[in-house]
Parts: sequence; C-alpha cells; structure tokens
Amino acid sequence: MPDLEKILLGDEKWGFIPEIVLRTFIMYIIILFSLRLLGKRGVKQLSVFELVVIISLGSAAGDPMFYREVGLGSAIVVFAVVVLSYKFTSYLVGKSKRIEKMIEGTSTCLIREGEFSIENFKKEPLAQDEFFSELRQKNITHLGQVKLTIIETSGELSIFYYADSDVKYGLPILPDLFNQRSEEIKESGIYACSFCGNTLKLNPVAKQKCQKCEKTKWVKSIKETRIT
Repeated sequence: MPDLEKILLGDEKWGFIPEIVLRTFIMYIIILFSLRLLGKRGVKQLSVFELVVIISLGSAAGDPMFYREVGLGSAIVVFAVVVLSYKFTSYLVGKSKRIEKMIEGTSTCLIREGEFSIENFKKEPLAQDEFFSELRQKNITHLGQVKLTIIETSGELSIFYYADSDVKYGLPILPDLFNQRSEEIKESGIYACSFCGNTLKLNPVAKQKCQKCEKTKWVKSIKETRIT
C-alpha cells in the first residue's frame, strides 16, 4: 500500500503544516506590499520587463512557503532587489527614449485603410487565425470596416473604425466566408486578397496574382457595416 503520509507531506511531519500556513500568509503580505510599490501600471497590462518582475516575485515567494530550509529573510532580500530593480528600470525608461524602445518595444501598425501592413505584420509573432479571432471579438466582420489597427507594446489592439458611411469593400474574416478563398475567379465581382487584404474588381480568370503581395488566393469581399 502506498504511504499516504509520505505522499502528502514528503519528508516533513504534520507539525510543519501550521508553519506552512504562517509562511504562506507572510509571503502573501509581502507580495501585496511589493505589488503596491510597483504601482498601478505594474498590476494592469504587463509589459515584457514587468512580466519578468512578476515571475521573479512568484519564484521568490514559492520556495519559502513550503521549504523549511529556505528562510523568509532571503526571500525578503530578493523581493527588495526585484522591486528596486523595477524602480530603477522605470526611471531609466522615463529618462531615455532609446532605453524605453529597447525594453518596452514600439507600437506597430497592422492594418491601414482596410488592408494589412504586410511588412509590419511580419515583425509580430501573431498568427492570422489568432488575429482574426481578436478582430471578430470586436464585432468586425471584414477589414473594410477598419481604418487603422495598432498593436501596442502591451500586446493590446487599438482599433479605429470607419464611419458607417465610409465603410468599403474588404476581406471577410468570418470563417465560413474566408475559407472560400480560391485561385480561380469564377464570376465578376469585387475580391480581396486573402493574404494582404488588397481589394480589386476582377473578371473571371483561372489565376490572378495580387499586385501588392503576389499571392494568388482571393475571397469575395463584402461591405456590410458593423453591428454594435
């Protein structure tokens, strides 16, 4: 039979449980205090170096909670160093645009006037399906509804829409419509390149190369307004 006490406690005894409770409570207070020192920005949408801070705090907090040989004093020193490092980095970021760009990165335009900014899109590790999903969650059905989309340094998307009267034909991003992309144009109409969103009026043809990205798959574009 498995030793249940060994499975639950490892090499410790039941008497260590109250100490775990105390250690966890102390580390909980220290984490709350440390995050308070980081400020509102540190606990809202995390940038890359803020995420490093949170991971560092989590790592420093974990071991002292349930390892007897790890003292709370060492964890407190780690917390102090991490918080001070964060404050110092924030100071440097505030003083130097170059350092800010190096650490935080820069905002990147992904959609401009209803079409993908291809070169900028290549710089971001963002899959097309994932990107389309985020747009659909904003009630966007095609790119012709979007004047400008920027991915911020936090990873959030800032989207600026065309007024209903200015919406133009665009690449549909609804799965049922987008999956109908094809190289062959079977009937005359307005089509959008499935890769870059370039929109053209096309006549029937076996294969049409996009002038913008040189891809050959097209989707019949749509021009409906957003439903909010």
